[in-house]
Amino acid sequence: MKTILLLAATVAFGTGVALAASGDPERARILDGYAAQAKASDFTGFSAERGRSLYLGPHAGGKVADTPACASCHTRDPVGTGRHYKTGRDILPMAVSANPKRFTDPAEVEKRFERDCVNVLGRACTAREKGDFITFLSNQ
Repeated sequence: MKTILLLAATVAFGTGVALAASGDPERARILDGYAAQAKASDFTGFSAERGRSLYLGPHAGGKVADTPACASCHTRDPVGTGRHYKTGRDILPMAVSANPKRFTDPAEVEKRFERDCVNVLGRACTAREKGDFITFLSNQ
């Protein structure tokens, strides 16, 4: 059944695995928006593998030296509960399978990317990176 959904999503939307795995119309709209932005460059589709690399890092240049990767706070296993590096408070899992509401509120998604990309990468994330990231976590 997942294979049929994946094929249909690839043909219908051109965003491949990301949309098929998302299962939520709001998440699909967010990914479609990032795909439209990314198509202005050399976009050929989102990649779960690139999203995995973005999630696991390590990256240099981030605003916060204690967070060279998203996994610094969110754990290497995205289905696990993370812990904020500074406050110690729990962070809900990043994986859509463990947290189905993840990546369904466009304003919240953008708010988190705006803050966290600067902290981890030292710059804003591109639309392709955002789509790759969501694609990876939609498949976890």
